[in-house]
Amino acid sequence: MALTPDESPGFLLWHVTLRWQRDMAAALAPLDLTHVQFVLLASTWWLNQQGDRPNQLTLAHWAGTDVKMTSQVLRALEAKGLLTRAVDPDDTRARRLQVTEPGAKLAAQAIEVVEAADRSFFSVAPDIGVLTAILRALAGN
Repeated sequence: MALTPDESPGFLLWHVTLRWQRDMAAALAPLDLTHVQFVLLASTWWLNQQGDRPNQLTLAHWAGTDVKMTSQVLRALEAKGLLTRAVDPDDTRARRLQVTEPGAKLAAQAIEVVEAADRSFFSVAPDIGVLTAILRALAGN
């Protein structure tokens, strides 16, 4: 017997994802960041905090983003003065990423905004730990 749409995990996940993306876009709009800009800026900031200066390919793989799109978004973040893309001395085709001081401040602020939006969005979950475990398993982590 076929499932109805509101019994289909995939269909429900699609709708949940769309709603969550709208909430993230609304939360980040006052900071003049798109959600993908936030993900790449915050990821670069976090990796820099760990002592790593990733190249664009490493960042794309780490963040789970398309390599070409990542390059375009990083150029936009660089144009905003939020990070630098320096030629890698070991591979002149690669660009090493470093968040600037304004970028680090914005990343920290945006992380707080996104975490607050996440808390609000996921507040309906009776056990956030269980939900997180399920999402981690579904993500293949």
